[in-house]
Amino acid sequence: MKDGNAPAAANRSIPNVPQRLSLWDTVSIIVGIVVGTAIFRSPPLVFQNTTGPWEALGAWLLGGAWCLCGAFCYAELATTFPRNGGDYEYLRQAFGGWLGFLFGWAQLVAVLTGSIGAMGYAFADYGAQLWPRSSFSTAVVAAAAIAVLTAANAFGIVFGKKVQNVLTLAKIAGLALVVVAGLLGRGAPLLTTAAIGELQGPGFGLALVFVLYAYGGWNDAVFVAAEVRDQRRNMPRALFYGIGLITLLYLAVNAAYLKSLGFEGVRQSSTPAASVVENVVGHWGGRAISALVMISALGAINGLLLAGSRIYAVMGEDFRLFSWLRTGGTQAGAPVAAIVLQGGVSIVLVFGVGTAAGRDGVDHLLRALGLADVPWEAYFGGFEALVAGTAPVFWAFFLLTGVSVFVLRVKHPQQRPFSIPLYPLPAVVFCLTCAYMFYCSLEYAKSLVLLAVVPVALGLPLYLLCQVWTQRRSS
Repeated sequence: MKDGNAPAAANRSIPNVPQRLSLWDTVSIIVGIVVGTAIFRSPPLVFQNTTGPWEALGAWLLGGAWCLCGAFCYAELATTFPRNGGDYEYLRQAFGGWLGFLFGWAQLVAVLTGSIGAMGYAFADYGAQLWPRSSFSTAVVAAAAIAVLTAANAFGIVFGKKVQNVLTLAKIAGLALVVVAGLLGRGAPLLTTAAIGELQGPGFGLALVFVLYAYGGWNDAVFVAAEVRDQRRNMPRALFYGIGLITLLYLAVNAAYLKSLGFEGVRQSSTPAASVVENVVGHWGGRAISALVMISALGAINGLLLAGSRIYAVMGEDFRLFSWLRTGGTQAGAPVAAIVLQGGVSIVLVFGVGTAAGRDGVDHLLRALGLADVPWEAYFGGFEALVAGTAPVFWAFFLLTGVSVFVLRVKHPQQRPFSIPLYPLPAVVFCLTCAYMFYCSLEYAKSLVLLAVVPVALGLPLYLLCQVWTQRRSS
């Protein structure tokens, strides 16, 4: 790590944003976004593609190590270019405004809003397990959860971060109870003789795909980098502490699954957390886990709303056509218009992708463009299809952000406040893994990628319109 001045270009157009986020607030955002529903659903898929318990735990540890390589890259970028917007700003600096704009547009129309919608649906699905007689549809409950948290964040950054801290602490406490139940409850054989001959999953590479999916979102805290107190010191620490805490949680939870259910038991269970808790408290365990997943989903929604909205606020500072989104129009430190827009698009996706009528509408639109219908059922429904379709876009931008580390070291070779240790090894590992994940996600999504590429591609003519608009207003 080195002390020094950030490149002069990094300081362009940095607004005077109040720094109201402490180190813990930033860690809370990271943990809140990452620890959503995947830790309750991915472990069986990881275990099915590994040959033993130590290999499975090693996959989770390797996922944390990869995140650490990425955190080194993002720590250098966030301290060198300490503006809100994260990847938007890094891509703009490295490759030009068009790519930064396309990144922000992709987050708005598919990637972040799709994740918010998916978490809303997870909240509603598990709520239906707790209250099976509810007369409200899944889409209505999902939309209501998003609307309430959108309103909470519109009240200001202080209120939004308090909600985030409460939800993050609640989910950590809940996962700690799962770990205690698994480690102290009655156990199962770690690896049965019958299971040893059956350990033939597709491969460790596929296990890593599921692991990295569960770690997704650790970088989103850089979207609020300018609002972190003592940013050059606390932003790297938040990334490292957040990833470290998540890795420990994931290892502990998976160890508890193994202790309670055994390796083969985890492979065969669709709800390992519920099975672990039911071993201790009986049928109430399933209800307790449903409540915990609901809390986890709410924490992810709130974190994404809080952090993601800053991308669009910064876009509003750079593009006059979107000036109504800029940070200047805030309520108690919150870009209200950007928050409401993000929440609104997420709710539109809830009804457009999460309902039969909405999916029919999407198919009609694709037919009008001369494209094939979306194979919804092949991907287990609306939001599973949306997540699969947007994954290649997500990994493509992740890869480009990794490449921007190399580009910006050439374009702005000045000394960094934080420099990647053992450079360029962590950056190379990060980029190669992103490239591998891009390939895997593209192979899985196939034609489904059009679900994301079509709306994202509309960002290019919109960018040109922004340029024309700015030139005319300037003249």
